[in-house]
Amino acid sequence: MFRVLVCLFVFALSGWTAAQPLEAGFRNPPDWARPWVYWFWLNGNITREGITADLEAMQRVGIGGVLIMEVDQGVPLGPVPFASPQWRDLFKHVVSEAHRLGLEVNMNNDAGWCGSGGPWVPPDKAMQKLVWTETQVTGPAHVEIILPKPPAIAGYYRDVAVLAFPTPAGDTRIPDIVGKAAFVRQEFTLPASYPEPDTSSIVRYENVINLTSFMKEDGALTWDAPEGRWTILRIGHTPTGAMNAPSPASGRGLECDKLSKEGIEAHFAGFMAKLISDVGELSGKTLVATHIDSWEVGSQNWTPRFREEFRRRRGYDPLPYLPIITGRVIESAEVSERFLWDWRQTISELLIENYAGHLRTLARRHGLRLSIEAYGDCVFDDMAYAGRADEPMAEFWTTPRLGGGTTLPAMASAAHVYGKRVVGAEAFTADSAERWLHHPGSIKSLGDWAFCQGINRFVFHRYALQPWKDRRPGMSMGPWGLHYERTQTWWEYSKPWHRYLARCQYLLQQGMPVADVLFMAPEGAPRSFIPPASVKQSGYSADACPAEVVLRDLQVKNGRLTLPHGMSYRVLVLPAVERMTPRLLRRIKQLVDAGAVIIGETAPAKSPSLSDYPRCDAEVRTIAAELWGKGKIIRGKSVQQVLASLGVPPDFRSDRPLEFTHRRIGNADVYFIANTSDRTVSATCTFRVSGKRPEIWHPETGRIEQVAVYRQGRQETQLPLHLKPSESVFVVFRTPSLRDDPVVQVKRNGRGVYFISAPLSRVRIRRALWGPEGDSARTKDVTTQVQRMVDGGRLAFTVAELASEGDPAFGVVKTLRVEYEIAGKVYTASAIDPDTITLYPPSDPDPPLKIEKLPDGKLHVEAFRHGDYELVFRSGRVRRLRVSPSPSALPVKGAWRVRFAPGWGAPSEVVFPELISWSEHAHSGVRYFSGTATYRTPVRIPASLLQSGLRIYLDLGRVEVVASVHINGKPAGVLWKPPFRMDVTRLLRPGENLLEVQVANLWVNRMIGDEQLPEDSNRNPEGTLREWPAWLLEGRPSPTGRYTFTTWRLWHKDSPLQPSGLLGPVRLYSTRLFTLQ
Repeated sequence: MFRVLVCLFVFALSGWTAAQPLEAGFRNPPDWARPWVYWFWLNGNITREGITADLEAMQRVGIGGVLIMEVDQGVPLGPVPFASPQWRDLFKHVVSEAHRLGLEVNMNNDAGWCGSGGPWVPPDKAMQKLVWTETQVTGPAHVEIILPKPPAIAGYYRDVAVLAFPTPAGDTRIPDIVGKAAFVRQEFTLPASYPEPDTSSIVRYENVINLTSFMKEDGALTWDAPEGRWTILRIGHTPTGAMNAPSPASGRGLECDKLSKEGIEAHFAGFMAKLISDVGELSGKTLVATHIDSWEVGSQNWTPRFREEFRRRRGYDPLPYLPIITGRVIESAEVSERFLWDWRQTISELLIENYAGHLRTLARRHGLRLSIEAYGDCVFDDMAYAGRADEPMAEFWTTPRLGGGTTLPAMASAAHVYGKRVVGAEAFTADSAERWLHHPGSIKSLGDWAFCQGINRFVFHRYALQPWKDRRPGMSMGPWGLHYERTQTWWEYSKPWHRYLARCQYLLQQGMPVADVLFMAPEGAPRSFIPPASVKQSGYSADACPAEVVLRDLQVKNGRLTLPHGMSYRVLVLPAVERMTPRLLRRIKQLVDAGAVIIGETAPAKSPSLSDYPRCDAEVRTIAAELWGKGKIIRGKSVQQVLASLGVPPDFRSDRPLEFTHRRIGNADVYFIANTSDRTVSATCTFRVSGKRPEIWHPETGRIEQVAVYRQGRQETQLPLHLKPSESVFVVFRTPSLRDDPVVQVKRNGRGVYFISAPLSRVRIRRALWGPEGDSARTKDVTTQVQRMVDGGRLAFTVAELASEGDPAFGVVKTLRVEYEIAGKVYTASAIDPDTITLYPPSDPDPPLKIEKLPDGKLHVEAFRHGDYELVFRSGRVRRLRVSPSPSALPVKGAWRVRFAPGWGAPSEVVFPELISWSEHAHSGVRYFSGTATYRTPVRIPASLLQSGLRIYLDLGRVEVVASVHINGKPAGVLWKPPFRMDVTRLLRPGENLLEVQVANLWVNRMIGDEQLPEDSNRNPEGTLREWPAWLLEGRPSPTGRYTFTTWRLWHKDSPLQPSGLLGPVRLYSTRLFTLQ
C-alpha cells in the first residue's frame, strides 16, 4: 500500500511540474502564439513611415507576424515598382523594424496572391502545356509536307513528338478530355467500367507510328505513308501563358514550371534569394518563411522531362498514347481512361515533389519555413500537396461562401497526418459586403468554430499597408477582406481579443490532436477530400489522409493505426471505390493482418491504372476476395457502430449544441469547447476522460478554475458548463482525481440544478425566412428546409449552409429569421450567413450557483439566486447553504456627459439625458460621428451594496461596438463582446463614484455622413479611385470638408446608419459569496 501511495505521489508531482510551464504560458502566452496578419502592399504605394507606423501598431495590440503580399487591387499606381532597388530597400526596412519590435515576417514568394511567377521567369522555365496540329494524308504515297506548327505562347515552342495513326471512320471522342488530360482541374470518380465507343472510333495501339525522327526542325516531314487515310499529329509544348496575379505590372510575369525543379529554382533565384541576401543575418530569425497562396493560375500538363518521369513512375512509355490527350480513344475507353488516370497522377506527383517539395528545400537552406494554401485549380492531390508545407493553411470567410469552410478540415487533416505543428488560416476574409461592419466581437464565434475545425493560427485577412499617418480609414485592398488596420476605430481596443487568441493558439499548437477515425481519400488526382461531418456531430473526431500516407507511413501498434510522429487512430475507413491499385491494396492487407480495424463498404474489382494491365486487375480481385470475402474488412456498419463495438464512447457529448476539439499535451487532455451561438448555453458535457481532475481555463482572462462539480465513471467525466454568448473555454484534465471529493449534485429549494438534462421536445419550425434585410423580393421561405435540418438533429447550424438548396441573393449578406415552437412555447432566433443559429430554448444568463474549488481545498461559492441549496458530494457528504436575497440592482440613470473625439464633426461635448444611439441624435455631427466618445456620470453607491460577501457587477447593457471602462479614474478593463459586464467590486467606494466609459463605434456612419458632402476625388462608378487626388498627395485636407478618405467607397448617402455608442441600460447588481470547508 505504501508503495502504491508513493507511486501516486510521484505521478502527481511529475504531472504538477510538467504542467507549470503550460499554465504559465497560458496566462502569459509567448510571442510565437500570437495571431498574424496578411499585410497587403498596394500597387507600389509604400512609405517608410507607413511601414514603421503599421508594424508598431501591430506590435502594440498583440499581433505576432506579417505575411506580405503586394497586389494591384483597386488603387492607382504608386511610386515604388515591385522588386526595384527602392522596393528592396523598403523590404530591408520592414525586416529591420520587425526585428526591433519582435515581429516575424513571411514573404509571399512572388507579387500577387497566387502562384510563383515574375518577369524573371523565361518562357522555357514557365508552366507548359501540350499543343498540337492535325494533318490528314492518304496512302500509299510518298509524303513530303510541312507540318503546321502548333500555336506558341510567349514566342516559345518545342516539339515533343510526331505521331501517325489510321484515321478512324467515326469521331467519338473521350468526354471531358480537357479535364481528364489536365488542361484544367476537374475531379472524376472511378467507375467500375467506362462506356465504350463504337469500334469505328477506336485507334489500335499497334497502329500508332512514331514519326518524330522523320520531321526536321522546320516541320518538314518525309514519310512513305501506308495505304489508307492517316492522321498526323505534330505535338509540342508551349507556356500556358499563366502569370502571377493580381500583381502590379512591374512584378507580373510568367508562372514558373511547377513540374520541374529547374522552374522553381529560376523563380526563387529571381526574387526570394535576392531578398534573403538583402536581409543578411535576419534571414531565419525575423524573415522566417515564404508562402504559396491558394492556386489560381490554372493547370499545366507537360514539362521537358515528363516522358522519362512518366516511364519511371508508371512503368511504360506514354508516347504512343499521346493521341489520347487530343480526345482520341486508343485500344478502348478502358485503356484510354487508365492512361489518363496515370497522366494526372504523374502530374500531381511531379508538382508535389518538384515544386512544393523543392521550394521547401530551397527555403530551408536559408532557415525559412514554407507555408502553403494547398488547394485551387490545378491537378494535384490537395492533402499530399499540403504535406510538403511546413505550415499548411486554409481559409474561411465572414461573408457567405457555400463550401468556404471546407478547406479547414482538409488542411487540418494534412497537418495531423504529416506531423505539422501549425495549421494556419486566411482568417475572416470577405468581399465587399464586409464594408467596415466587422469587429472583434462580431467575428469571435466564427473564429472559435475555425479552432474547432483544427486551425491553430489565425492570419487575419487583411491588413492594407497605410502609407499615410493621418488618413482614415485610408488604404483598402480592393473589395477584399476584413478591414483590419491601425486606422480602424476600435484598433487600440483590440489587444484583449488578440490576447484571447494567443492563449487559444498557445494550447492548440501543442501536443497532439486526438482523433478516432482516419478516412482515406480515393487514389488519383486531382483530389480534394474531407472527413464526413456526421462523425464530428456524433462526438468523434476524424482526419482524412491521401493514399500515400497509408502506403508510406501508417503502422499498427497494439491495435491502433499509428503514424511516425505520434498520431494514432482506432479505425481506418476506406473510400467506396470500385478501383484501387494493387500496391495500395497489398498495403491494406498488411495492415489488416497486423490487427488494424478497417471499414470498407465496397470491394474494389479493378486497378485505375494502366500499369501492369491486365495482370493488375487479377491481383486486385484476389486480394479483395480475401479481405472482403472472408470478412476481414468490416462492411454494413457505420463508423459509430464499429467504435461502440470496440468499447470506444464518443470523445465529447453535450445535451446542447457546442463545438469542440481535443488535444493531448503530455499527460494532459485539453478540450476546447465553444458556444458559437448568440445566446447563453447551460449544458451537461461528457468527456472521454476518467481518473483526472477537470479544470476550466478561461482564455479571455487567463484565469484557471478548479472544477468542483463533476461526476466520473469508468471511462468518462461529466460536468456542467455555463457558457455566455460566443464564449469558449478549455477543459483541462491533467492531475489525478483519486483523492477528490467533488460535488455531484446541487439542489435549490429541493430541485436539481445540475445533471438534470432531458431530451428536448420536438422543435417545430413555424416560419423561417432567409434574405437580405428589408428585401422581400430576394427573401426565400426556408421553413421546410430548416425543419428537415432540425429533424435530423441539427439544432445549431451555420446559416450559409442553406445555400446548398439555392441562394436567393448570392454574394449578399442575408439574415435568417426563424419562429419556432417547443412544448407549446414560441421562440424566435435570427443570424446572418456566416454565423451559427441555434434553435433551442435560451438558458438563463447566469446559473443559480457557481462553485469553484480553491487551491487550499475549500469551495468558493457565488450565488446568483437566493434560496436553500443542498450540495451532495461523491463521498455522500451533504452541505446545506441558505442564501438570502442580494440587494436590489442599482440602475445607473440620469444624464451622461459625452465627449467626442475632436476633428470628426461632432460637438466637443453633448449631454445625453438618456442613453440613445448616436445615429438617432438630433445633431448631425453626432449622427454621423465615427470614432471614440467618452461617457461620464456620477454614481452614488450605498454602503449596503459594498458589504462583505458581495460581488458587484457593472452591466452596460448594449454597446456598439466596444467599451473601455474606468471607475474613479482607475481602469476596469475593455469589453469587446456581449455580455458587456464586469466585476467592479474592488473599484467602488461608498458614496459618489465616477463612471467613465469610452465607446468606439464603426466607420460606417462617418462615411455615410461624408456622402452628404460634395465629391473630392475622381472616382469610378464602383467607388474606386481613377487617380490620386492632388490634395492627398500634397498633404492637404479634403477641399470639400470630408472627414474620411478611403480608396474604395462602399457606402452611399442614403445608406442606413448603424447603431452606435452606449445604449444600455446600465446597472450595478450583486451576487453573494461564500467559502465552504
